[in-house]
Amino acid sequence: MKAAITAKGLTKVYKTFKLGELDFEIPMGFSTALIGANGAGKTTLIDTLCGIIEKTDGEVTYFGEASDTTAEIKERIGYCAAQSFYPADWTAKNIAVSCEAAFKSFNREKFAKLCDEMGVESELSGKKKKNLMQMSDGNKMRIYLASVFARDTDLLVLDEPGSNLDPLMRDRLCDRFRQYIDEGDGEKSIIFSTHNISDMEYAADYVIFMSAGKIVEQGFVEDLKEKYIIVRDDIATYESVKSLLLTKSKNATVYSGLALAENKEKAESLGAGTEIPTLQQLSIEILKLAEMNEGK
Repeated sequence: MKAAITAKGLTKVYKTFKLGELDFEIPMGFSTALIGANGAGKTTLIDTLCGIIEKTDGEVTYFGEASDTTAEIKERIGYCAAQSFYPADWTAKNIAVSCEAAFKSFNREKFAKLCDEMGVESELSGKKKKNLMQMSDGNKMRIYLASVFARDTDLLVLDEPGSNLDPLMRDRLCDRFRQYIDEGDGEKSIIFSTHNISDMEYAADYVIFMSAGKIVEQGFVEDLKEKYIIVRDDIATYESVKSLLLTKSKNATVYSGLALAENKEKAESLGAGTEIPTLQQLSIEILKLAEMNEGK
């Protein structure tokens, strides 16, 4: 399997936080979700991968070719974050001029079309001029995304792209992810971070779970759904099953928890019900397990 990005021993150290050491690959031709709670290190990882902040140590290889974010590599990567690096008084036209100067592949006509499709009014299509200060957080995110999709890139790196979008627009963003991946014929990839995967589960092929600056689990979604199961039943079977559970939630009448799929038959033989987890369920339970392990 080819990798869009390969990291070995990647670290970034601050006074009060350490990212890493991290070893991972971002598979080429797929959409990868970075999932973790606020403060897990997702943004630090993304900013380090994009060369926005310098790593403390480790090696990062891009597209199997380069080990640094050169101008050529940056041309192939589209970066977008909920926090704007554009001045608040800029309009869509200002953003277009800036992107044209910075990136050879930026297409102003495509940018204007994408703004229209995403419901953002701009002077590029003859509508009323608005600056970023006059836009809602959701519309700001839409215009940032439009500027990235208006380029010819091989990798999109998006920090919390769905955080300020309404549910319908998040669904459309998932469709756009799939379109981008499909058009790449195995050569285009996406990395996006989120602390809530529920509305964007459809967008993720591969997931990396992060907690306290470390990777606690990673893999293709379908493989992880084969690795783990959700066990749930009436409280009557809890005592006989609890030794199989990696995480536990219970009240007076029912319980549930995460278990390894290899224990499925045993759990069912003890009277418990099992089910294949959704990515949302995996996210909650794996991050819960990570917190438990950190507390030991």
